[in-house]
Amino acid sequence: MISFTQNQTYQIYLKLSKRNIVMSCLGFHCHKSLLMIIFLAFLGLISFPAEAAIKKYQFDVQVKNVSRLCHAKPIVTVNGRFPGPTIYVREGDRVQVNVTNHVKYNLSIHWHGLKQYRNGWADGPAYITQCPIQSGNSYTYDFNVTGQRGTLWWHAHILWLRATVYGAIVILPKPGTPFPFPQPAREFEILLGEWWNNDVEEVEKQGFKMGLPPNMSDAHTINGKPGPLFPCSEKHTYAIEVEQGKSYLLRIINAALNDELFFAIAGHNLTVVEVDAVYTKPFTTQSILIGPGQTTNVLVQANKVPGRYFMATRTFMDAPIPVDNKTATAILQYKGIPNTVLPSLPQLPAGNNSDFALNYNKKLKSLNSAKYPANVPLKVDRNLFYTIGLGKNSCPTCVNGTRLLASLNNVSFVMPQTALLQAHYFNIKGVFRTDFPERPSTPFNYTGVPLTANLGTSTGTRVGKIAFNSTVELVLQDTNLLTVESHPFHLHGYNFFVVGTGVGNFDPAKDPTKYNLVDPVERNTVGVPTGGWTAIRFRADNPGVWFMHCHLELHTGWGLKTAFVVEDGEGEDQSILPPPKDLPTC
Repeated sequence: MISFTQNQTYQIYLKLSKRNIVMSCLGFHCHKSLLMIIFLAFLGLISFPAEAAIKKYQFDVQVKNVSRLCHAKPIVTVNGRFPGPTIYVREGDRVQVNVTNHVKYNLSIHWHGLKQYRNGWADGPAYITQCPIQSGNSYTYDFNVTGQRGTLWWHAHILWLRATVYGAIVILPKPGTPFPFPQPAREFEILLGEWWNNDVEEVEKQGFKMGLPPNMSDAHTINGKPGPLFPCSEKHTYAIEVEQGKSYLLRIINAALNDELFFAIAGHNLTVVEVDAVYTKPFTTQSILIGPGQTTNVLVQANKVPGRYFMATRTFMDAPIPVDNKTATAILQYKGIPNTVLPSLPQLPAGNNSDFALNYNKKLKSLNSAKYPANVPLKVDRNLFYTIGLGKNSCPTCVNGTRLLASLNNVSFVMPQTALLQAHYFNIKGVFRTDFPERPSTPFNYTGVPLTANLGTSTGTRVGKIAFNSTVELVLQDTNLLTVESHPFHLHGYNFFVVGTGVGNFDPAKDPTKYNLVDPVERNTVGVPTGGWTAIRFRADNPGVWFMHCHLELHTGWGLKTAFVVEDGEGEDQSILPPPKDLPTC
């Protein structure tokens, strides 16, 4: 076997993908015969016919011993890598990822932000669109990348395994299609994560047993490394080298389980050009704010005094909730500067800076050009209003006699034992109900004084049903049930437009008059502000069962989730595709 570094593979991929050849690499390790073809193609000695490419990857889910913060432990990885391998594709490619499970946990992989048109079987959330891949078994995720380009990511979608099972997805534009911003000299993927010294699954189990939040992480990481501000971490520091006068594209992904994060580079501005694989109107900022599940592409100009500069990330939390507020760092180093030069730290916003968060998100707008229009639904067929609440249920064996839970419209979601998509497709009765409430049964002052009374939160596997091609407006309202808090919500199978957001209670008479229906930001994961609301719109043109949940893993586990059953349309290409033959069984 011969192996390339990830960056070498990427550079070769860029050459090959211009020729649209079929490429089959096993986590960046390729067989000699294929490597010879790749090498000759790289040199331009072989030409290939132009055709849609099939990109094949092999994901071996396996345990590997990893050391961080003076602690060594076995972690679940893909191909022994932490973070896992990057998937490189072009818009229009077909992707086949064969996942083989070699660990004791049953698991599934979600391709976060890929729309999976008619193809929920490849979406990945366990017990929603598929049963998990059993230990010792395999499943091939087979999907097309249609009408999307930019930065997305993949992660495990069961338990808390995504703490270590995650990686980037880079979708390049079609050949000959430039970026709608200056071409960078080079690109880097920056994955922000969390690290626990103890076994993450045991941490989560202990919290559930006690009925309390599990212990917070011991560090944040940048590309799996916490940086030199932590003990035993000199060698666990990610660094990039830049050249004076050149520009660079950073593809930033928040893969943390429970933390919204600030990110900045000392002495350098960041120009935001894309979020969640959708181009934005460029704007320059000293720091970005990025919620779990979100991606942000920024341009960085290497135009400062050559030296070494820290890239840094730290938690944003503007509610009275304890968080891991330690700063992870990586290094941006100018070419020719010795490692003995001490880097300088950036000024990140204060950890509870609500004003920065609100103002930053207001700056995000769709590019809305002729080539990349913002097709915002102007007429709405369905108006939904979901309240977000935390609560307590009786639990005699728990520490305080209660267990924390979370709900939408006072319904805490219970995961089924049969995948919802299979139950829907095969008309299996008794798995779920389609009577999820469209609004709270009892309106109240949602963001007033803290409410600690037991509102009788119900539990159940209840989803909403939506007619094909109907337009939906969903207002997500934070509440002061136990406490207000910011919640990043992710909708599978769709992008949506963030037409409005505000602090306090949503006013259905006044607030819609302030909506941005011209160039609102389009994304797949949006933060609902602490003690506030967010309004989103989308057209339900993707039939299937699509998960919608808070991307704070803690809250997802407590039941802050539901799903939409989008019915088939009448056209032959408007119904769910048949399931693949190797679909896992429960």
